[in-house]
Amino acid sequence: MPTNNDFQAEDTATAHASPAVELNRVSRLYGSFVALREISVTLAAGSSVVMLGENGAGKSTLLKVIAGLASPSYGTVSVFGENSKDQRGRVAYMSHSTMLYDELTGLENLTYFGSLHTDGASRSALRQRAAEALHEVGLEPSNTRRVGEYSQGMRQRASLARVLLSEPDLLLLDEPFSNLDVGSAQSMIKRLLDYVTRPSNSGLARTLLLTTHQFELAQPLAQSTLTLCGGRLVSLIETAA
Repeated sequence: MPTNNDFQAEDTATAHASPAVELNRVSRLYGSFVALREISVTLAAGSSVVMLGENGAGKSTLLKVIAGLASPSYGTVSVFGENSKDQRGRVAYMSHSTMLYDELTGLENLTYFGSLHTDGASRSALRQRAAEALHEVGLEPSNTRRVGEYSQGMRQRASLARVLLSEPDLLLLDEPFSNLDVGSAQSMIKRLLDYVTRPSNSGLARTLLLTTHQFELAQPLAQSTLTLCGGRLVSLIETAA
């Protein structure tokens, strides 16, 4: 068991690969409030990590820092050996907000987001890929309802389809099971298990880091469990996945 704030998570098959994430003594301050306190951690490519902690522990802030959406006040962050902001094309982040356009249908939303990640693809090809992504999360592409009319669970599933659409090497999910019934959550977990076990377009094993208050649901994804408390990293232990 580590006795300080230096932790490392590795998947056996990818132990010699370049790390997906490296944080070195990272702190994040908001005025006088310290959201993260000198966190050092390494996540190997191919690792699947569930992050736990009470509200206010710093989980969402840590995801934003890794995603390059928030800069550390102190310390350094690298993603696949480079500045996290330079690797955004290989990272997908699902926040509490769905980041979808309420006035568009699910298919229209995903077709638009797909166009941002694919150069030169035809409209029909983009719509086909968007339709497949919606099917994979249990949504009907032909549904003409606007996303603003979706239930919270449907919005959550559409948001997952959005982040998986770009086939990221690093997937960061903030409370992905909120607003889902048990059956929908289990379907999402099955989809995520399928996703992380398939090599990415770059040939790397995919890396997953998610936060949840429902560890029992997320346990099949937890090769390792990371726990934050008061902005500090208190443990990173291997768990049965």
